[in-house]
Amino acid sequence: MSTVFIAFQTNEDTRPIVESILADNPHAVLDEQPAMVKINAEGKLVIKRESIEERIGRDFDLQELQINLITLSGNIDEDDDQFTLAWKN
Repeated sequence: MSTVFIAFQTNEDTRPIVESILADNPHAVLDEQPAMVKINAEGKLVIKRESIEERIGRDFDLQELQINLITLSGNIDEDDDQFTLAWKN
């Protein structure tokens, strides 16, 4: 299995996003840096719109992830409800 990851700027806007990702992906590993937070996962990482909305208390468009996105690794599969990173054969 290969590792995928996503990295965001460290700020108040990304805190609930990171919390949501970690809650929905118990196999994910958090790597905190001074100005960046990176989430690594073996195989697949799923970001769910609904989980983020629960934490921020408003509607959330998954394209808002790109505002604070630094980099990512993996093939992207995205729809209105979830953003998935995985390496496909």
